[in-house]
Amino acid sequence: MTDSGLESGESLSAGDHEFDLRHGALDRRYFVHVPSRSGPGPVPVVIALHGGGGTAAQLKSEIGLDAIADREGFVAVYPDGTGPIGDLLHTWNAGFNCCGAAQRKNVDDVGFVRAVVADLAKRTGIDAERVAVTGHSNGAILAYRVAAEAADLVSVAAPVAGAMALEKFAPSGTVAIFHIHSADDPRALYEGGEGLPFPGTSRTVAHEAVLDGLRAWAAVNGCEQTWHETEVLDDGAQSLSRFEYDGCDGGARVSHVRLSGVGHGWPGVTTGRDFLVGPSTTLLDASEEVWAFASSVWAAP
Repeated sequence: MTDSGLESGESLSAGDHEFDLRHGALDRRYFVHVPSRSGPGPVPVVIALHGGGGTAAQLKSEIGLDAIADREGFVAVYPDGTGPIGDLLHTWNAGFNCCGAAQRKNVDDVGFVRAVVADLAKRTGIDAERVAVTGHSNGAILAYRVAAEAADLVSVAAPVAGAMALEKFAPSGTVAIFHIHSADDPRALYEGGEGLPFPGTSRTVAHEAVLDGLRAWAAVNGCEQTWHETEVLDDGAQSLSRFEYDGCDGGARVSHVRLSGVGHGWPGVTTGRDFLVGPSTTLLDASEEVWAFASSVWAAP
């Protein structure tokens, strides 16, 4: 059942809410976590998009973003993709080659994300200038598409383990980009190419190279086509290198964390699915990293 979530007719109460939303002739759904405390005025929003074959509820339960929202005072939003079997095998129409039924049916997922933000704004006070989108795998690819096709909606995009895959790339404005990806990802290949089949199927996706998308955004954001390394961590089995593009305009940064010895999962989360996605890692917590990047962009003069 959909929760109206309204308190005194003005704002959503703290905690979890679920809403139905009709968009593009489809009945859609999204989940919201409202922080237990926040500062005065409208609050920022972080939209998190699940991976292919996953669901909003699954991502929400796994990545620990709600706890960060409570601590930092932002609203966490989890839209749900579409699938052929109820709550199973949900995907996003993220680009020309991804993914599943959503892509084949040309589902308007960018429009759905826009509708989610508009619907949320009617229910509670959000800061339209501080909206970030992140996502995992197929959700990361959609995060890139949202940034490219709705730059007026989001000011930060933070894809995790999924590269940009767009036939047309012509953003209407700048968006700060933060990409986390493993060079040893067995599914969304860092250098591009055809990844492993989706579990239980023979279907594969030909992924784009991670750096191609970063270079494209560096050009849009007025950055130089050079970067500098800001941090290196190495525990012997896994490593992390952090890069920042040089000379970007204003707050339109382009940053990248490249992992090695790590699989396709959400960094910082152990789900027991390493046999499907490769080794997990505790070198960083992707949810913490996404918030740290977004909040630093919004705090910049």
